[in-house]
Amino acid sequence: MTVETIIRELDKLPLTEKILVIERTLKSIRTEKQKSLKTAVDTLYEDYKNDKDLIAFTQLDNEPFYETRALMHG
Repeated sequence: MTVETIIRELDKLPLTEKILVIERTLKSIRTEKQKSLKTAVDTLYEDYKNDKDLIAFTQLDNEPFYETRALMHG
């Protein structure tokens, strides 16, 4: 089924059913996004756990931070 076909069919539905379709679609998108993020986290976790070069800068986490700002003249 094409997107255009789906949209044409949606136009035929009453408002309450359109809202139901939107709600279920959003739920499906959220679920798919969560699965994708979990896969990415699991993959990256192994990388960070096994490659100490990836976490080298975390040693600086407890260091004080001093922001410097360039002075604007003009």
